[in-house]
Amino acid sequence: MASSAAASSFHDDSRYVARGPRTGYYIVRPTSVFIQQLGIQGAPTRDTADPFNHGRGADVLAFRFNTAGVLSAAPAYIVQGPPNDFYTRRIGSFIRGRTTSHDIESFFGRPKQIDKRHDGLIAYYTIEVYNPFEEISGGRR
Repeated sequence: MASSAAASSFHDDSRYVARGPRTGYYIVRPTSVFIQQLGIQGAPTRDTADPFNHGRGADVLAFRFNTAGVLSAAPAYIVQGPPNDFYTRRIGSFIRGRTTSHDIESFFGRPKQIDKRHDGLIAYYTIEVYNPFEEISGGRR
């Protein structure tokens, strides 16, 4: 009975958010099938629910660039909790086919991780997050 309640309580609200004909982004949950479909399974997320992380984790922004360094697909925001408006507004403004890796770096700095691919690369930027409800302090403060 408990396993069916846990299974039914999970809700994957991953989705594409369109902002215009060449602007928009994906909101992706870390356990979503979108991770595989978008080819971003190498994203360096850290789960706030992991007891070894004590409520600390990392969400990720993923940007796919072609070999010329131009944004070739909609960015993905891999997020554990509610998406942060600061990041959704920024990634929603980038234009596929026009925005370059230098444009992205001017907003977010150097990527945390880069996965090279035959058709270009994926740049990952981590966003440190904290969920105090996931912290296990063992009774210490």
